[in-house]
Amino acid sequence: TRGDVQEWLAEFEIGEIDYAASSEALAPSTRQQRFEAAYRKLRAQLLVDGMFKASGSYYAGKMAQQAALLAATFCVAAYSNGSLAKVTLAATMVALFLQQSGWLCHDILHHQLFKDRRYGHLMGLVWGNLAQGFSVSWWTNKHNSHHAVPNLVESAAEAADGDPDIDTMPFLAWSRQMFEQRRAALEQSAFGRAMIRHQALTYFPLLGLARVSWLIQGVQSAFGVSGGAWATKNEDVAGGRKQRHPLGEKIALLGHYMWYCTMAGLVGMAARGSGMSSTEAAAQVVYFIAASNVLTGLFLAVVFGLGHNGMAVYHADDRPDFWKLQVSTTRNITGGKGIPQFAVDWFCGGLQYQVEHHLFPQIPRHNLAAVHDCVVKFCRDEGVSYTEADLVDGTCDVLTHLSSVSQEFIEHFPAL
Repeated sequence: TRGDVQEWLAEFEIGEIDYAASSEALAPSTRQQRFEAAYRKLRAQLLVDGMFKASGSYYAGKMAQQAALLAATFCVAAYSNGSLAKVTLAATMVALFLQQSGWLCHDILHHQLFKDRRYGHLMGLVWGNLAQGFSVSWWTNKHNSHHAVPNLVESAAEAADGDPDIDTMPFLAWSRQMFEQRRAALEQSAFGRAMIRHQALTYFPLLGLARVSWLIQGVQSAFGVSGGAWATKNEDVAGGRKQRHPLGEKIALLGHYMWYCTMAGLVGMAARGSGMSSTEAAAQVVYFIAASNVLTGLFLAVVFGLGHNGMAVYHADDRPDFWKLQVSTTRNITGGKGIPQFAVDWFCGGLQYQVEHHLFPQIPRHNLAAVHDCVVKFCRDEGVSYTEADLVDGTCDVLTHLSSVSQEFIEHFPAL
């Protein structure tokens, strides 16, 4: 509500602007004014064209598909009978369920489906906490910060004015500024220096572990546990902004672990029923848990990683305007290299149109393809660079960027 927003904003007040004294210095150029007027006109036209209206049947179909996928996964787990191939299939299926639930929750919490945000937050508990095991309060705070400042390095090492999604030191550095800000800490950390030197090699293993980090931070947020080493300065995990549904967060999160542990238990029971020893059955359960969580981390992170990683990175003091910031830091994903577009569309859950989503976050994913043509034309007319790549080329671009930052680190800090 308006009162809640004003209450939260009050924490960040640092002064008042003297508009009379600063209006001339802050006034944008005539060219920039025309540019801003043009993209406001484009947004107005998209509103008139109905691009912001969600299809209830589309999202009902998505939810039904998710329910069917989860039911099928329970069946595969229950009848795996000690077969490693079947356990692997169950782990892959539940990983896809968790990933696709993430995209569905993402749409809902961007208010694409429900314009009444009360319904959106309640449905977010279902597809976020219950389905995925993430705290929606934690995720929303983190994700809103990302949308405001994508690929923006904070102004100082201890500031919280950058993009939390690239706050990945000492595991990954996306620009020279990031390791320069933390030089003192890196001088004391052989582990941090080794990670940056070899980050192109550790990138995918780190993505595989990402879900574990998110699960821990979700529990910390929902139950008010101190963040410790797992928290970042941007994520406001314990005792920060009040949750909309604190009891609902806890109940739904516990519900997630109940159904997930039940599925893992079915794998063990099926293994025992096939004649395996208790040790062998326990090993299959551990394998199912490890494989499903690693695959989920990869399935989620490879998509949003391609959306931004390896693209332009800005310092907090030299960012461009909103439109150019969103477009220059974002990459769309296309079909190609033997991967059909419909497979990319399903797997990426709308984030294959990451540029359009960042420019208009409340447009439902089923309308993004139509918006894509308008945005491409606008960028071409206004001379704004626009990046698209298939899954293979995009991944190569990310790894190349990581390697170039590593080389910068080695060249500029040979003593480290």
